[in-house]
Amino acid sequence: MHPNDKIYVAGHRGLVGAALLRCLKENGYDHTITRTHGELDLENFQAVTAFFERERPDYVFLAAAKVGGILANKTYPADFIFRNLMIQNHVIHNCHVHGVKRMIFLGSSCIYPRLCRQPMQEIDLMTGALEPTNSAYALAKIAGIEMCWAYNRQHGTQFIPVMPTNLYGPHDNFDLDTSHVLPALIRKFHDANKRKDTSVTLWGTGQPKREFLYVDDMADACLHVMKTPESRLPADTSPLFNIGTGKDLTIRQLALLIKEIVGFKGDIVWDTTKPDGTPQKLLDVSRMAALGWQAATGLAEGIGKTYQWYVETVC
Repeated sequence: MHPNDKIYVAGHRGLVGAALLRCLKENGYDHTITRTHGELDLENFQAVTAFFERERPDYVFLAAAKVGGILANKTYPADFIFRNLMIQNHVIHNCHVHGVKRMIFLGSSCIYPRLCRQPMQEIDLMTGALEPTNSAYALAKIAGIEMCWAYNRQHGTQFIPVMPTNLYGPHDNFDLDTSHVLPALIRKFHDANKRKDTSVTLWGTGQPKREFLYVDDMADACLHVMKTPESRLPADTSPLFNIGTGKDLTIRQLALLIKEIVGFKGDIVWDTTKPDGTPQKLLDVSRMAALGWQAATGLAEGIGKTYQWYVETVC
């Protein structure tokens, strides 16, 4: 990929898309193409086709998706599977039809079985039952992976799925009804401080373990994969890369860390009537390490940057 190539970032206003734009600009890639949802509805096949015919991007990062936490996934499963399938189908197909040189498809670590061995390796895909609370979203992402592989096999494309662990950072979603756990905790402790609450109630037992990756590290990893010479990629037509830190912690430990960073002095109450979700989701990141990439941002540092952005931008 060269600085003069046209690069389309689908979902540039989201958590990952915004980080990708920052990363591309910092690395001298100035010919980026973006469209807001109002300018281009990726669920509209005719609109997507017309966009690709007009713009002819050389490279594509497919970061557009409908995403959310446990509550959103349980409440709107039809939305999660339908809307994500539509977005993926339209963009991936048009990448083939219009000769995109390489496309990065962003999935999610929830594609792996609920009781998967830890850490989860790429070969563990579809070896067991999914977590019921987000199976609709996971199946949509699994379909996207298989679609990439199918086009690679039939048409010789270079469509590469990457599976990030739990992401966080600037431009995250802090809505308590739809957000993931880390931004939700930031919001809860911050709001509790403002109200001068003496306690904060959190879902579950706090025992599940999760891995978290700062979103700018994710963007850097995506660019790394995009720029990797074909000779260093897997020789088969089914590439897949886990992207994470290779380290996890319990939700209880995460809550205590965020509580300290935000400066909340009250107590934490655990509502054990609420679901925990998957017991553990830790990625094996050895494939990315073999490509010469590893995460650079520590968890405390990343949370501090995220909270600063939240206070300065959202509040």
